[in-house]
Amino acid sequence: MKSILLHKHFEKKYSKLPKKIKDAFKERRNLFLKDMYNPILGTHTLHGKYKGYQSFNVTGDIRVVYKEVQEEIFLFVDIGTHPELYS
Repeated sequence: MKSILLHKHFEKKYSKLPKKIKDAFKERRNLFLKDMYNPILGTHTLHGKYKGYQSFNVTGDIRVVYKEVQEEIFLFVDIGTHPELYS
């Protein structure tokens, strides 16, 4: 069974998000736990400063960056818009 850990950086940024985005995140998190490669999530491998990490879509512009730290254990490290995360 998959489990999720939250990095303190993720928690800080998540706490500042509007309720609408938090609700969307919760829906996508639940989908991630059921099927992390569901096409709705757009899960993909990252490169550059996030080499070794993956990302999935929460909304059209909000992404979650995560890493599998142990089998079936995922660490969510960041959340934000595409420019916030990758610029």
